[in-house]
Amino acid sequence: MSQPQPPPQPPQESQQSKQSKGKPPKKASQAPKSKSAATPAATASPPARPLPASKSKSKSKPKDDHHDSDVDVDDIPAVNPEAPRHDGEWYWLMKAEPETRLENGIDVRFSIDDLRAKTKPEGWDGIRSFAARNHMRNMNAGDKAFFYHSNCKEPGIVGIMEVVKEFSEDRTARQPGTPYYDPSSTKDKPKWSLVHVEFRKKFAVQIGLKELRDLGKPGGPLETMQMLKQSRLSVSRVSTEEWRALCELADKKAEEAGLKHETGKL
Repeated sequence: MSQPQPPPQPPQESQQSKQSKGKPPKKASQAPKSKSAATPAATASPPARPLPASKSKSKSKPKDDHHDSDVDVDDIPAVNPEAPRHDGEWYWLMKAEPETRLENGIDVRFSIDDLRAKTKPEGWDGIRSFAARNHMRNMNAGDKAFFYHSNCKEPGIVGIMEVVKEFSEDRTARQPGTPYYDPSSTKDKPKWSLVHVEFRKKFAVQIGLKELRDLGKPGGPLETMQMLKQSRLSVSRVSTEEWRALCELADKKAEEAGLKHETGKL
């Protein structure tokens, strides 16, 4: 599960379409672990320094570790009563970095294949943007999200994942030594959240950033897509119309290439 740091000041955002997550991009690689309110349409720097608009998911625990530090993922409920309820599925786009990048001495690389290999729900940690965090707090179990490879040679949408556990505290924020440790987040006043996701599909052919930008031109199906309007936001909303258009495009690209999407676990 796909670029966080010390906490920024709350951005003055107009918000896109939003899917409440901001790794600019659930998600990069591992060590002790650390991994971005929405309206439906919408490294290691010094602690005192504000963050950029948004970051993407990070991975600060070993790849074979399925737990959030001191909490077993199985003990985290799927539904959080504090998460706003919405009708039907909402859709999102969440960024992670598939190529090696060190943050606080830890590789935060995390690709869709890393998510696919997980045997338990993966916490989308390391989000240190208020806008991206608020998007995650608006997610309901059952929502879907595009997995977006960011900050790499060929960025783009590479597949789909599902939110299976609504927001809970991102404990990595208060663990010294993790990629995006934030001393201002405490047990009594936790500042950062995460959701847990599971792999659902890897596209046979990715939808590249250039294609997305072309579709986002005036009159295009992605003209108002939040990810294109707020490119530094690592967790963003995707409208139902945008979701359908992109899924249809992914199917068309697979058919033209004579390939099939991959849905099984590794």
